[in-house]
Amino acid sequence: MGKCINVVVNPHTMSEQTTARERLGSRLGFILLTAGCAIGLGNVWKFPYMVGQYGGGAFVLIYLIFLIAMGIPLMSVELSLGRASQKSPSKMYYELEPRGSKWHLHGYICTAGCYVLMAFYTVVTGWIIKYLIDTATGRFSGLGSQEVADAFAATTSDTAICVGFTILVVIIGFIVCMSSLQKGLERISKYMMGLMLVILISLAVYCITLPGAGEGLSFYLIPDFERLMDAGLFKVIVAALSQAFFTLSIGIGSIEIFGSYLDKKNSLLGESARIAGLDLFVAFASGLIIFPACFTYGVEATSGPGLIFVTLPNVFNNMPSGQIIGVLFFVFMAFASLTTVFAVFESIVSNTREMFNWSRKKSALINCVFMCILILPCALGFGVLSGIEPLGAGTNIMDLEDFIVSYLMLPIGALIFVLFVTSRYGWGWKNFLEEVNSGTGLKVQEWMRPYMTYFLPLVIIFVLVTGITSFFI
Repeated sequence: MGKCINVVVNPHTMSEQTTARERLGSRLGFILLTAGCAIGLGNVWKFPYMVGQYGGGAFVLIYLIFLIAMGIPLMSVELSLGRASQKSPSKMYYELEPRGSKWHLHGYICTAGCYVLMAFYTVVTGWIIKYLIDTATGRFSGLGSQEVADAFAATTSDTAICVGFTILVVIIGFIVCMSSLQKGLERISKYMMGLMLVILISLAVYCITLPGAGEGLSFYLIPDFERLMDAGLFKVIVAALSQAFFTLSIGIGSIEIFGSYLDKKNSLLGESARIAGLDLFVAFASGLIIFPACFTYGVEATSGPGLIFVTLPNVFNNMPSGQIIGVLFFVFMAFASLTTVFAVFESIVSNTREMFNWSRKKSALINCVFMCILILPCALGFGVLSGIEPLGAGTNIMDLEDFIVSYLMLPIGALIFVLFVTSRYGWGWKNFLEEVNSGTGLKVQEWMRPYMTYFLPLVIIFVLVTGITSFFI
C-alpha cells in the first residue's frame, strides 16, 4: 500500500462510484501513454517549421533550456495532483482543496478544454489520415508545387471528406477508450508508440544519408546567432518559450488523468523528465527527417504551417522510392496524432464517468455522439462556413478554437495548477512535496520552492500576455 495523504473528505464525492481505481499495467505503459498525449502535431508539425522560421539551431538550443526549466516542473505538478487525488480533473480539486474554497471550478474548465481541443485536433488528424491514403494510392505523384497546394485546399474545403474523416477519427478514438484501461488504451498505445518510434528512427537515418543532408543538418543543428538576431531575439525567445510550454499539453488535465492511474513507486519529477525527454526526442528526430530532405531537393524549409501538407509531398515526389517514404511519414504522423486523441478522449471519458456515475462504455458512447456534433463547426470551417472569420479577416473557426485552448485555457490552467500546489490557500507546498517525491527517483528540492512559487507563475503570465498580444498584433 502507498503512503496515505491526509485530505478532507468533501460531501461532493459521496455519490461517486466506489469501485476501485483502474491502474496502468506497467511503468512503461504510463510513460508511453503520457508521452503519447504530449507528443503530437506540436512536435512533428509545429516544431520543425518554427525551427525553420526562427534561426535553426539557435532556436533549438533556447527551446531545450525552456523545456527543462519550465516544462518538466509543470508536468510534475499536474501528475502529482492526479496521483494524490486518484480522480479525474473534474473531481480532483474536491479531494485536495481546503473546505469551502472554489478551486474545483477549474476542474470543469479543464473538462471543457479537452472538448474544445478535440473539436479541432480531430479535424487535423482526419486530414493526416486522408493524406496517408492519398500518398499510398499515388494521388500526389507527378503533381507540381501549385497542384499539391490546390489538392490540400480541395481536401480541407470538401465537406464530405473533412466531416467524414474527422468522424472516423472520433469513432476510432472512443472505441479504443471503451475497453478497460489496460486492455484498450494502454495496450494499443504501446504498440502504436513503439511502431511510431521505429518508423521515426528509420526515416531519420534514411534522410541524414541523403546527398544534400549536410547543409540541412548544419541549418538545423549548428546555432547561427546572426540568423537568430535577424529573426529578432525577443521574438525567438517568446516562440521557444511558448513551444516549450504548449508541447507538453499542460493545463487542461489531459496529463493529470494518467497521474491518477499511478502507484507511488517512482517520484514524479523523474517521470516528468523521462516523458519530456521522449517528447523532445520525437520533435528533434522529426527535424532530422524534414531539413535534410528539404535541402537535398531544394524545397523551402521555412515555409511555415504548410510544411507538412504542401511542402513535404513535393519532397516525396522528388525522392527515389518517395511514395514509400511518404507513406511511412504519414503513418508516423497519424500515430503521433492519434495517440494524443486517445489520451485526451481518456480524460474526457474519465471526467464524465465521475461526474455522472456512468460506466466506461456508456461514457464513451455518449461522448462519441456529442463529439461528432462538436467537430462540425471546425470541419465545415474551410468549406460552407468559410465565410465566418471570428478573429478577423483571414481567420476561421479552427483559429478561434485553437486560440481558446492554446492561448487561454492551457496557460491559465497551468497557472492555476501551480498556484494551487504552492499556495497555503490551496493544496500547499508541503502536501505537494510529499506527493511529488514519493517513490524512488529525481526529487523536487526545498530550494526550488521560490522558483516554483514566484518565478514559474511570472513566466506563465508572460506566455499568456505575449501569446494573446502576438495573436492580434
